[in-house]
Amino acid sequence: MKDAAASRMRLKGMIRKESLQILRDPSSIAIAFILPAVLLLLFGYGVSLDARHIPLGVVVDQPDTNSAGFVSVFEHSEYFDPKRFASIQAAQQAFDLREISGIVWLRSNFSEHLLAHGEAPVGVILNGVDANQARITEGYIQGAWQAWLVNYAHARGAELSIPVALETRIWFNAAVRSRNFLVPGLIAVIMTLIGAMLTSMVVAREWERGTMESLMVTPVRIGELMLGKLAPYFILGMGGMLMSVAMAVWLFDVPLRGSLWVLIAASALFMLVALGMGLLISVVAKNQFVAGQVSIITTFLPAFILSGFIFQISSMPQAIQFITHIVPARYFVAILQTLFLAGDIWPIILANSAALLLMMVIFIGLARRKLHKRLDT
Repeated sequence: MKDAAASRMRLKGMIRKESLQILRDPSSIAIAFILPAVLLLLFGYGVSLDARHIPLGVVVDQPDTNSAGFVSVFEHSEYFDPKRFASIQAAQQAFDLREISGIVWLRSNFSEHLLAHGEAPVGVILNGVDANQARITEGYIQGAWQAWLVNYAHARGAELSIPVALETRIWFNAAVRSRNFLVPGLIAVIMTLIGAMLTSMVVAREWERGTMESLMVTPVRIGELMLGKLAPYFILGMGGMLMSVAMAVWLFDVPLRGSLWVLIAASALFMLVALGMGLLISVVAKNQFVAGQVSIITTFLPAFILSGFIFQISSMPQAIQFITHIVPARYFVAILQTLFLAGDIWPIILANSAALLLMMVIFIGLARRKLHKRLDT
């Protein structure tokens, strides 16, 4: 009983010491709350993978009723911002100056071919520098062309003969907003930043300031030292997570279709993984600058690039796809996007949580093994 009471006293003292250190260091509070808010605002409002209001040049060599109807499809679409040009030469000049991203050209024989043969060629010129934007624009133009053909046939009491009728149904993100995809994934990056980057300094700071020797001569055990170091940052990280979720739901209107308690439990598990990574880096580095650099390279950048947060993992080369399996954020991003957009899909949640649990045991176990109350390690 005395040992248990003494252990609780030592643990309480370590947690108080580390909490006071956090309160005296404004950068820790900034990284936990201000930086996540800034990142969410930037990605929520400033970064979008949606193609809207694409600047499009429209050239009609011989205006008539048919060409006017076709051009009106672009003028009433939220995806295009059409601008008319008198000639193809003027449109190409604006295209070269990047004033427009594409050109739709209806030649003088447009209506003649349409009335005589039932089909008419449409010239389309796209800027292929951004291949993804070019493919999206091409798809939108083809969709506009198809919609106009259907309306054109119905206006004449005919049926448009299409071999395959395509019915599009979008699941989980019916609005097709990239914000709904990006903001949940950003929470994983934020928690990696808070957990790994801040924790990577805790032991290295003690070595640099010469206070590690003082800790070594105290009765504090290694387990108490680790728990006392990690507990305040765990609370800090979970606070940052709750703030990020609140901003995602109430500020950016991202739906949370899954259970909030499942989200909190999964976030707590991932936070322990991030804390374990940061503590391991701190124990090995013993220098705050080195620990900070290593944490950015080994935790933050992989979470940003290799987690599926922005770039789809299945489109990466096979070797890179294999590497993503050792990135903890990959599994947490999958859980976040499932909970926010699809709901409590337990096969996905449990499989990814099991991977995070294994990583937590590995990282915290390695940190425990490397942390000794000796000066020669």
